[in-house]
Amino acid sequence: MVKEFDTAAFRAAMQEKKALVVDFWATWCGPCRMLAPVMEELSGEYEGKADFVKIDVDENPDLAREYSIMSIPCVMVFKDGALAGKNVGFVPKAAMKEFIDKNL
Repeated sequence: MVKEFDTAAFRAAMQEKKALVVDFWATWCGPCRMLAPVMEELSGEYEGKADFVKIDVDENPDLAREYSIMSIPCVMVFKDGALAGKNVGFVPKAAMKEFIDKNL
């Protein structure tokens, strides 16, 4: 299950050094809506390995600035509290799975 995070929840998870797959998105973004079911499916496949979260860039502009997000959807993988990888734009499930596997 993909959880909706705000800045405070994201920072708390980073303190715990959890493996996170973060989907930066916005409600008005078509490709973001296309990616949502892909991320939901993958969250089930990676249960116990990584937490899947989504962060609305309009509601959390500080994080969008901090991570230099210029285009969405932007999926970032964080491992041990550090950014491990970044993917911008919609990609099909197989490509997203490959990206996540490479960075976890």
